[in-house]
Amino acid sequence: MRKRTKAREYALQILYQLDVTRAQVQQVLQDFWTVHPAPSDVRSFASQVVQGTMQHADEINQLIVRHADNWDITRMAIVDRNILRMGAYELLYVEEVPPKVCLNEAVELAKRFGDEESSKFVNGILDTIHKLHGRRGDPLAGTPPAPVDSAGAA
Repeated sequence: MRKRTKAREYALQILYQLDVTRAQVQQVLQDFWTVHPAPSDVRSFASQVVQGTMQHADEINQLIVRHADNWDITRMAIVDRNILRMGAYELLYVEEVPPKVCLNEAVELAKRFGDEESSKFVNGILDTIHKLHGRRGDPLAGTPPAPVDSAGAA
């Protein structure tokens, strides 16, 4: 398994735990890495995805709800919800990862950890987010995000 693929798998597990427990991000990360030692580059990318996703959770959740017809985010399966969150974070903010890779990785996570419809659900929503909202810069690298107008376009 490639390092970034493994990092995304770990990020999903951490986001799932945060979603269920509502614990502090730094504490969950510290506890997770104690139990699941990983190479520094895997740990670094997974932590970046988790922290960035949580930093932009409100905006990301709004985008997901806007493009998930007739779905309330709290009623989505926890796995699907967190794959969508981290996929949206990567699509919007992680410039070194091509959008096609973000989409493919999210769909593969959905196939692996979701139910039989998860991959279609995830693909549809993330593809729409990508097409309508584009990249906004990586906040963890200090790049300011692009402003969002009232219609939600970047």
